[in-house]
Amino acid sequence: MSLLKLSILALPALILSLASVARADEPAKAKSIAIAGDSFKIDAPGAWVTKKPRTMIVEHEFAVPAAKGDELDGRVTMMSAGGGVEANVQRWYDQFKQTDGSSTKEKAKVKNLDIAGQKVTLVDIAGTYNDKPSPMAPGVERANYRMLGAIIVTKKSGNYFIKFYGPQKTVTDHEEGFVKMIDSLTAK
Repeated sequence: MSLLKLSILALPALILSLASVARADEPAKAKSIAIAGDSFKIDAPGAWVTKKPRTMIVEHEFAVPAAKGDELDGRVTMMSAGGGVEANVQRWYDQFKQTDGSSTKEKAKVKNLDIAGQKVTLVDIAGTYNDKPSPMAPGVERANYRMLGAIIVTKKSGNYFIKFYGPQKTVTDHEEGFVKMIDSLTAK
């Protein structure tokens, strides 16, 4: 085969390779996800890595890339669950403790919103997190952690929970993506 024919045959592969390099610099596109009994959709940040949920009760799970200097990725879980909003927010408070012994509830931030006609409670908590890989496993205390949580009280599908936790810097670096994701909630 002549060098010219070989070059012509290799040209499409070269073009595809260059196109993929150009796209590598572009931000990853959001992932549209059906939630709450397929009644709603949200757009998760494209940089988040879809994972197989660690437990059967979790519907969707993501690894959120660690910030520079953090050893662990953040974790996002999405699921339906029972119980009222206040009881679940209290459960989240109880997963954290403060190094100075103060009240996690008093340091946490809670905001109530209406998005897509649904009541949404946003919670922002920081401190030492009791990380339990599953409900029956012993916890591992993780200092300097932060959690952003959203409880969506749907009119048709009950309460839906989105929880993002990890090292404080990682959560802070991805906070805007989390907020945009919650704001993207739309009825299907």
